[in-house]
Amino acid sequence: MTPQSPSHPSRARSWRVRAPRVRPRLPHSLRARLTAGLVVILALGSVIVGLVTVIALRGFLVNRLDQQIEASGGRFAVSLEHEDRPDADNRGDTRGQADGTLGARLLGGRVEQAAVVRGAGYATVPLTAEDARALSAVPPDTRPRTLRLAHLGSYRVAAWTGDDGDVLLTGLPLHPVEETLHRLAAVETVVFAVVLTAAGVTAAAWTRFSLRPLERLAATADEVTRLPLATGQVAMPTPLPGTEPESEVGRLTGAFNRMLGHVGDALDRRHVVEERLRTFATDAGHELRTPVATVRARAELVLRSHGDTLPDDVRHALERIDAESRRMSLLVDELLLLARLDAGRSLRRDDVDLTRVVLDTVADATARHPGHHWELDLPEEPVHVTGDDDRLHQVLTNLLANAGRHTRAGTRVSVALAADAEGVTLAVTDDGPGIPPDLLPGVFHRFTRGDSSRSRATGSTGLGLAIVDAVIRAHGGRATVAGRPGHTRFTLRLPARREDDRAYGDDDGEPRV
Repeated sequence: MTPQSPSHPSRARSWRVRAPRVRPRLPHSLRARLTAGLVVILALGSVIVGLVTVIALRGFLVNRLDQQIEASGGRFAVSLEHEDRPDADNRGDTRGQADGTLGARLLGGRVEQAAVVRGAGYATVPLTAEDARALSAVPPDTRPRTLRLAHLGSYRVAAWTGDDGDVLLTGLPLHPVEETLHRLAAVETVVFAVVLTAAGVTAAAWTRFSLRPLERLAATADEVTRLPLATGQVAMPTPLPGTEPESEVGRLTGAFNRMLGHVGDALDRRHVVEERLRTFATDAGHELRTPVATVRARAELVLRSHGDTLPDDVRHALERIDAESRRMSLLVDELLLLARLDAGRSLRRDDVDLTRVVLDTVADATARHPGHHWELDLPEEPVHVTGDDDRLHQVLTNLLANAGRHTRAGTRVSVALAADAEGVTLAVTDDGPGIPPDLLPGVFHRFTRGDSSRSRATGSTGLGLAIVDAVIRAHGGRATVAGRPGHTRFTLRLPARREDDRAYGDDDGEPRV
């Protein structure tokens, strides 16, 4: 039994794939659009001029043809009317008739005779049934009309009432008129094509010349976009040469120059302020180091020497002084490190075993936060990078301390290390409460805190993640963060190690961070 194809509409379906509509692509540049627009306008004007010229010339030539028909008075058709009379002396009179003149005699609505002038004589014209009907339909009002005959082509014909109750038709061919119009159209096409080509080339050159100020403006704006406006001192491009201030391009150039001046002034003032803040932070850090170290040393000395004999409140006060001095020392060191990195101070570029750094920092974090679950995902082969061992150790320590401090006991923290041909990826992931969405964009900014209370127990200096970002950028890498409730992931991307890597900066004895 032959199986039959299912005919149920839900099973048998026909699918039609619609071809995407291809929209014409317009030129992108302003110069090309102006040139194309001018050429299109000229082309439309040429078409209109050509059509008007052809129509006007055709009307003029047809009117002249009608005048010739009226002037002939139907003499050739009259001669055909008397051709069968033996006493007629003008039978087939073709004198003064133009070559191709048509003469026809209708009797009772039927064409009796039809001939056309050929040189000094005439020849009978074979007519089709359709030609005969067309000639019979011409009213005898002497007004010329256009007919198309099968063997003769287009004609202008007029009809008169004959002496014998018949109708006489006379016509002249439209072929000379059509040939003249075709020749005119060909000449106009060639002339307009040459004019449009010349106009397009001239318009392209003129618009290119006229838009040079805009091209210079675009090039300068593109140069500004490539400048590092976010950091450091920036040398703004020189102002553009002025043009006519009353023109649109002149006003735009003037406004752009003023904008460059305002931006340059703002960047210079920002740079001065940043230099002052950096100098202040550096000087303040250096000035604070000695007194903080002195306070810390004095407190430790008193606690070691007389700790057992001191009253409880005095010993508690000294312990707090020691703890706060340690915290102050850490804050000073972090501020100095950020100031040096901002100033472009170089880092060491040594061969760093990043796998060993991960193992050491995770071991330290496990000792500090034993209630967390620490996981490692390391490749079989050690991963080496070129950089500063101490700073990379500090970066990972800050990330693990951040995960341990801001998550509860029992949180799983995973550290994954991977290497490829283009670089090294180090990721720290935890399943803690996550980072609030409003803090994610500025998590690497300085003094950004998840705990706004600044509690000494749970808070921090707010510089740990800023140091992570600054150190990784100093190594040519990038630090990113992604988070949602119940998931936080910090990713560090470092460039691949190269054999010819050397220390940053010149070998002029400049101290490194």
